[in-house]
Amino acid sequence: MSTSHETAPPPAPTRCWSSEPYADALRAGRGPLYLRRTDGWLLHLDVERWCGGPDEADRSVLTRCEGSVLDVGCGPGRLVAALCAGGRDALGIDISTAAIAHTTSLGGRALRRSVFEPLPEEGRWRTALVVDGNIGIGGDPGALLTRLTRVLAPGGLLIAETAPVDVDERADVRLVRDPDARGGSVFPWARLGTPALLRHSRPDWLAVAQWSVGGRCFVALRNRSSSAKPETAKSTAVMSSQRWAKPLPDSPVAPS
Repeated sequence: MSTSHETAPPPAPTRCWSSEPYADALRAGRGPLYLRRTDGWLLHLDVERWCGGPDEADRSVLTRCEGSVLDVGCGPGRLVAALCAGGRDALGIDISTAAIAHTTSLGGRALRRSVFEPLPEEGRWRTALVVDGNIGIGGDPGALLTRLTRVLAPGGLLIAETAPVDVDERADVRLVRDPDARGGSVFPWARLGTPALLRHSRPDWLAVAQWSVGGRCFVALRNRSSSAKPETAKSTAVMSSQRWAKPLPDSPVAPS
């Protein structure tokens, strides 16, 4: 009889961006799609823009990328595909199978993985992208920023998109295509404006640029870490909404 006190974690339900409303919207290439807060407040998600080519605001991000690029929550992959088409070393990660399929169909490299799970080349990426609201992943921006200090190389660049208003919000939300829908799994999310992101980034990050294009706002932060420290055993940074019930592939998916 084993004397170990360790037990396997319970399987987590498929939640968050891997849910059917999101997958259906990506397959169709259009909305409507909303994040619905438990009090009924709605945030419209711009699926058509995500599924299109890079716009002027996206290009302002792409031109600032340095070295190898990791796109966190790459969605349908327009940024990864653009980087790969330009010969850049780029990888998208997302927990949605539909997002990975869309990314690879565009010629991008992508891996079905949460940012809080072990990643290829961890501690050696030169740039991380967190755009399209993905600073809200897991509902704890501080935990995400801490995780990214370990994903990036020392001195690496984080380019994050922020809300165009001064907000620092955490909420339980669900993904819906119908504004009146009540069903679907609830998961934690966050929204940050630029002032809030700068507060959360201290002292591990140095702000190096802020800009706005077409009503979208961005911040570039430099990783102050002097060494890429390995994660301690599954700390609180591993959000329940980002865990997986099944093993994940070890290699990125590339177009055949």
